[in-house]
Amino acid sequence: MSATVFAFLVSLAAGLSTGIGGLVPLFTNRRSTRFLCFSLGLSAGVMVYVSFMEMLPEAIDSLSRYYTKRTAGLMALGFLLAGMALIAIIDKLVPEDENPHEFGHEQKGGALRKMGLLSALAIAVHNFPEGLASFMSALDDPVSGVSVAIAIALHNIPEGITVASPIYHSSGSRTRAFLYALGSGIAEPLGAVVGFMFLQSVFTPFTFALVYALVAGIMIYLAFDELLPTAENYGHHHLVTYAVILGMVLMGVTLALL
Repeated sequence: MSATVFAFLVSLAAGLSTGIGGLVPLFTNRRSTRFLCFSLGLSAGVMVYVSFMEMLPEAIDSLSRYYTKRTAGLMALGFLLAGMALIAIIDKLVPEDENPHEFGHEQKGGALRKMGLLSALAIAVHNFPEGLASFMSALDDPVSGVSVAIAIALHNIPEGITVASPIYHSSGSRTRAFLYALGSGIAEPLGAVVGFMFLQSVFTPFTFALVYALVAGIMIYLAFDELLPTAENYGHHHLVTYAVILGMVLMGVTLALL
């Protein structure tokens, strides 16, 4: 097997692990609000932790190669806010379904579906450069590349739950929920292929930094504007809090393995 094919397969395996997470909500009772609240809280914890503890520091560190630490921090902050503004605009443009689904509290199924779509978009954008990174790592050192891919796969599993759970609870379609989760992960091997073939000169540490800060803003906005408020609407406040903490712990452990 050539080194290039091996590196692509490593990136593919890491990306497809979102599909594993996408399977988890499909084996729960769709009418049960407890798992929905838990998965939304878990997703918020994952997104907030990975944004503040991985993506934003990585962006500042990369920008520090070109600017002073203060300037790098301000630039990262600017793109973080730009990401929030971008997803706020997209949030307004994506229509909600007019047919409500009720799960103990009055809540539009369309709002859950929109949340799943926005989460899929954010995770796909995040996975694209991540796929290029895992591919290049495996190409340079196969052993190191496999280690990186395993860690990425572990933290992609809760990302799959992030996408699939609201889609499944809003539509009742297991197939749709799984495919959306899987699709967000496909961005990873896609990033590997497109990046290797066409974008190596574009994806410099500078552009990686800007993309990471932008996506961090998107994820933070989704967590606080969509995931947590929706979870609170269904009740189970303490369960949501515990899930947020668990999501942060999962991300902390997997990032420590990278």
